[in-house]
Amino acid sequence: MDTGLNGKRVVVTAGAQGIGLAITGAFVAAGATVHICDVNDDFLADAKRKFPQVSQSHTDVSKADQVDAMFAELTTRWGALDVLVNNAGIAGPTAAVEDTAPGDWEQTIAVNLTGPFLCTRRAVPLLKAAGGGSIVNLSSIAGRLGFPLRTPYSASKFGVIGLTQTWAMELGPSRIRVNAILPGIVAGDRQERVIAAKAASYGIGHEAMRQRLLSKVSLRSMVTAQDIAHQIIFICSPAGASISGQSLSVCGNVEHLG
Repeated sequence: MDTGLNGKRVVVTAGAQGIGLAITGAFVAAGATVHICDVNDDFLADAKRKFPQVSQSHTDVSKADQVDAMFAELTTRWGALDVLVNNAGIAGPTAAVEDTAPGDWEQTIAVNLTGPFLCTRRAVPLLKAAGGGSIVNLSSIAGRLGFPLRTPYSASKFGVIGLTQTWAMELGPSRIRVNAILPGIVAGDRQERVIAAKAASYGIGHEAMRQRLLSKVSLRSMVTAQDIAHQIIFICSPAGASISGQSLSVCGNVEHLG
């Protein structure tokens, strides 16, 4: 399928690792011009070796001055923008609410919720300069289902859906589409760390925790980073031209989190 993304200007936050790297690769394969940011210099160096044509910056999306600097550079270089993917996020703590430190709450909200706000407020003028475009926010299945022992994460991802629906209404007249992707249990190192933390909290083994999680997924399997990237390419392409304000789950139908 011709994605219609050849030559489009794309920003992917946290685009040097995990889901973000898969998204970066998918846009590169579609012929897009891509800029990524990340906070890990080792991941950025690895991404540069893999995709030398992709520009990059060390940017913490929770810091307004760093986000402003990145978009100031892009304004000078590109003058406009076609796609923003707000992918950056952290897992936050695994703990009962009474054991969750305020600092852990604040950090999770800063990255997962304030980050998309800071990036979007700077991206919108560039998207308008392009005559419209697409914003994709990475929420989570924890943004539609409660998630025991993950209070900051779930709250932040519910918040991302609120941002998505609000921005879709606000920016639609400018031909800017805004959608959220809700990944389920995504295979990878990060998920293994989450499983380990939850296993410790429940006092059970790692494999038992894995099976407990998958028993609540209708397809009884995890999704991959590439599954997420494929969905994002679709909704940013002309094939997704009438999709806006939606929260699209890519999860194998997670029925319950616990």
